[in-house]
Amino acid sequence: MKLHLFNIANFKVDGGAMFGVVPKALWSRVYPADENNLITLALRSVVIETGDHKILVDTGWGNKQDEKFFRHTYIHNGEGLEDGLAARGFNPEDITDVFLTHLHADHCGGALKKRGEPGSFELTFPDAIYHVSRAQWEWALKGNLREENAYPRENFVPLGEIGKLNLIDKEGEIFPGVSVMLCYGHTPGLMIPLIEYNNRTIVYTSDLIPTSAHIPLLWNMSYDIESLKTIDEKQRLYREALEKNHILLFQHDVRIECCNLKETPKGVRMGESFSFSDIVNSGYKS
Repeated sequence: MKLHLFNIANFKVDGGAMFGVVPKALWSRVYPADENNLITLALRSVVIETGDHKILVDTGWGNKQDEKFFRHTYIHNGEGLEDGLAARGFNPEDITDVFLTHLHADHCGGALKKRGEPGSFELTFPDAIYHVSRAQWEWALKGNLREENAYPRENFVPLGEIGKLNLIDKEGEIFPGVSVMLCYGHTPGLMIPLIEYNNRTIVYTSDLIPTSAHIPLLWNMSYDIESLKTIDEKQRLYREALEKNHILLFQHDVRIECCNLKETPKGVRMGESFSFSDIVNSGYKS
């Protein structure tokens, strides 16, 4: 197995929304905000080469929507989706599978791109199968007022129309060395990939644990549909992660890429933090 990590882009969101009921006096100590109460997030994607598969995990915002849609996201820096892949030797046609953790716009927007005439779209990765949980697909199609802006239909509906969609119903291994954990607190059917690499498990935390600051059980986002389920799902993940010394890989933490966990008198907290290159290039064994 080979792994490649890159940051598609940075963007900004309201810090209060990212930390829910946690007071700013607490969260701002560990994840500072700017003068407008905005915090910067990353959009890391990983490519997993395993067997005959080249799997891209999440595709970022994309660029299909207009300036009005993006005016509050402040997208900046990063490598871009296709440029980031190219820098690692991949063309769009090389990707065999796209694993979408969920269908919120910042995670799946790059799966499709404009094809010319208005309202027409094509696959960014034309030879890939796109994998989404059935629960998330049905939830997104149904829609709801609270998440209306998170699910632009042009980001995902064409996947089903084109016929490249695979819906996942249960947890377990879906590629050699890659299994999925299904979660329902952030949004129904959030898929967390667990990657077996060099005798360790790397957990790509997506929006279950968006940054290292969200490791404490009660430090969760106001974007979560059912916060109590998020807490239960973090507890379930932590039990195994502590027992087996799993590595957490953060999709959104702009400063910290990876860490392990430790038990403290105040609960589970970040243990040692390190870069992804420490795992891939140095055979991290701690």
